[in-house]
Amino acid sequence: MFRRATTLLGRPLLAARARRFSTDLPAAPTADSQFVEAWNKVVPNLDPPRTPLAFMTPRPATPSSIPSKLTVNFMLPYSSEKSGKEVDMVIIPATTGQMGVLPGHVATIAELKPGILSVHSENEVTKYFVSSGFAFIHANSVADIVAVEAVPVDQIDSSLVQKGLQEFTQKLNSATTDLEKAEAQIGIDVHSALNAALSG
Repeated sequence: MFRRATTLLGRPLLAARARRFSTDLPAAPTADSQFVEAWNKVVPNLDPPRTPLAFMTPRPATPSSIPSKLTVNFMLPYSSEKSGKEVDMVIIPATTGQMGVLPGHVATIAELKPGILSVHSENEVTKYFVSSGFAFIHANSVADIVAVEAVPVDQIDSSLVQKGLQEFTQKLNSATTDLEKAEAQIGIDVHSALNAALSG
């Protein structure tokens, strides 16, 4: 069964994957024609299921030259902080470490951790504290950043951060269940990152 699935399209599965992720797909793919053709040979009386390709739009073509600016879309569940903003650079607090994104950056998906997201535009630097989320860096010099929560660093009250850190430390020390310990540890991690953001 596995062997048949890997050669259903008449070629190895790896070759099919490489084709789907290329940047020169047709303008508006509605279905994977080779899959539909193979399906109709095996089950001619049943309509083929819609493949992921039917829901996807083609990836924008990689520009022939690197643009001078990075286009940033920075969104929260309840608002859009930046939409189509052209900037020089963004520094993202990724789980793998601080990640600087310039125009022409390789396509990447990064998970955000609690920390500072800084947006650099000419001589201006705007800093946000983000709790978590994801950054989608596209090959066409567009960065989509989606955070669960974010606040400008200059709006953070350091006394409340210290108070919250103490409260969550006490909760961790008095926690009796795994759930209570996990919730307290998350609170400590976020408040520690907030504290580091204010002191750094």
